[in-house]
Amino acid sequence: MFLRGQQIGTEEVTVTRTADGWTLTATGRTGPPLNFSFDRFVAQYSPDWAARSLEVSGQMRGQALVLNTTFAGGTATSDVVQAGQQTKLSHAVSAGAIVLPNNFYGAYEALAMRLHAADAGAVFPVYVAPQAEVQATVTKVTPRRMETPVTTYEMRQFDVSFRNPGGALVVEVWVDARGRLARMAIPAASLSVVRSDLTGVMARLDSYSHPRDEDVSIPANGFSLAGTITTPENVTKPPVVILVSGSGPQDRDETVFGIPILGQVAGRLADAGFFVVRYDKRGVGQSGGRIESTSIEAYADDVRSVVEWLRRRKDIDRDRIAVVGHSEGGLVALLSGSRMRGQVRALGLVATPGQTGREITLMQQKHALDRLNEPEALKQEKIALQLKVMDAVTTGTGWESVPPELRRQADTVWFRSWLIFDPAQVVRRTNQPILILQGSLDTQVPPDQAGRLEALSNARGVKTPNATRKIVVPGLNHLLVPAKTGEMDEYQSLPDKTVSTAITDALIAWLKDALPAKR
Repeated sequence: MFLRGQQIGTEEVTVTRTADGWTLTATGRTGPPLNFSFDRFVAQYSPDWAARSLEVSGQMRGQALVLNTTFAGGTATSDVVQAGQQTKLSHAVSAGAIVLPNNFYGAYEALAMRLHAADAGAVFPVYVAPQAEVQATVTKVTPRRMETPVTTYEMRQFDVSFRNPGGALVVEVWVDARGRLARMAIPAASLSVVRSDLTGVMARLDSYSHPRDEDVSIPANGFSLAGTITTPENVTKPPVVILVSGSGPQDRDETVFGIPILGQVAGRLADAGFFVVRYDKRGVGQSGGRIESTSIEAYADDVRSVVEWLRRRKDIDRDRIAVVGHSEGGLVALLSGSRMRGQVRALGLVATPGQTGREITLMQQKHALDRLNEPEALKQEKIALQLKVMDAVTTGTGWESVPPELRRQADTVWFRSWLIFDPAQVVRRTNQPILILQGSLDTQVPPDQAGRLEALSNARGVKTPNATRKIVVPGLNHLLVPAKTGEMDEYQSLPDKTVSTAITDALIAWLKDALPAKR
C-alpha cells in the first residue's frame, strides 16, 4: 500500500475456491496516517459470488474493531464493536452485492472477479460494510501490460465510479488474465495498492509500443540502463534523438495520468526518420542503480553513458545526436549538452524551468496556496516552513526547526541538486542549437519560463543558424495534451490522452533544421 508514493503498509491475501464457494482471507497492517491493523478478515461468497458472511477483527488507531456481518433474504445484519461501543445494524442489500468495507483492500479481489468479464457501462451493487449499499459503474476499460523478468502480464484497467452519498469516487482496478486483483488506486486520495510481484525494481508498465521498438541494455556507471530504441524505416545512418523524462521515478515512456508522453513522442520521431532512444531512469523499471542517491548531475552522467553507447554503433549517424528533455529532463539535457559539446549537437527543452529549483518550488507552492480558501496568515506560515526546509536542505543546518516527517521527505540528494540547479549558469556553457517548447496552459512550469530560457540562450552569442527557437503552443498543459485550465487537479479527468501533434510537429521541424544531413 502506497500513499503519495511512500509505502505505508501491506496486506497478505488468500483467495480460496471450493465446491461450496469462495473465501477471501487477509491480515494486514497500515502505518500513519491510518494506523490500522487487523489479524482477521474473512469474506465468504457462494460459487456465483453471492455474499454470505464477513468477519473482521483488528485495531484502528489503538482501539479495538470487531465486525461480523451475515447476508440472508436481501438483508445485511451486522454486529459492530468499535471503541468499546457495541452496535447492531441492518441494511437492505441487492442480490449479488459485492462487500467492500473501507480500508480492507483484499476485499477488492471479489470486485476483480466480477469485473473480469465486464465492459464499460456495467453496474454493480456494492455494500460498504457496515454502512450502506452504493452503486458502482464501470466508466472505462483500458488494456494494460506489465513486464517483469519472469513474465509479461496482460491486464485490463477498469475505471469504476462509486456513487457515494458525498459524491462520486473514482477507483482504478487492474485485473489480470485470471481475474485476480493486480492493482487498485484511488487517485483523489493519492493511494495505490499493488500486488507484490508487480512492485519489484525490475517490473515495468508497458504503456506504449511501436512496431519498430526494440528493447536494449545500455552500460552505465556500474549498472545498466534498460531502454527502448525505435528505428525509422528505410533510412541509412539516421540522426539520433535521446529522450529524457521528467522528475520522479519515471520509466522510459514517462507515463503520467495514463499519458505515455515520451512513448508517443518517440513513435512520431521515428516515423519522421529519427533513431530514438528512451530509457527507464536509474533505479526505476528495469534499470539498475539506486534512485535514492540520484541527482540531476547523476542523470546527466546517464545521458553520457547513452551517448557513448550510441557512438559505438555503426547503424546511426554519430555526428547528429540530439538530447530532448521534458520538464526536469530539460535541465538534464542542458547539463549533458554543456559537458558534451562535441558529441551532442542539439538540445530540446520541453516544458523546462528557466529559474533555479528553489524559485520554481516556491512559485509552485504559492500557486497552489492561492487556489486554497485559507487565511492569509496560514498561507504565510506554510511558505515560511517551506523556506526553512529548503534552507536546511541546501546548508545542512537548521533541521531542528523542521518537523521530522518533512525532513524524511526533503533531505535527499536529488532535492538538494534540484534546489541549487541554476539554468543560467549551465546555458552559458552550451553552444548547441536550443529549442524551447512549451504549452500555454502549463501551470507547473509556466510559459514565462520559456521566455527566460530564450533570453539566456540568446545571451550566449552563438551565431549558428537556429541557435535559439522558442515555440509556445496554445491550449496545452504540462503533460503536452489539450486542457481547459492546465491545473494539476484536472489531469485525472482529461479526456484526451494523446500528446498534441503541434508539439511533435514543431520538434520534428526543428530537429531537421538543427541536424541537417551531410551534403
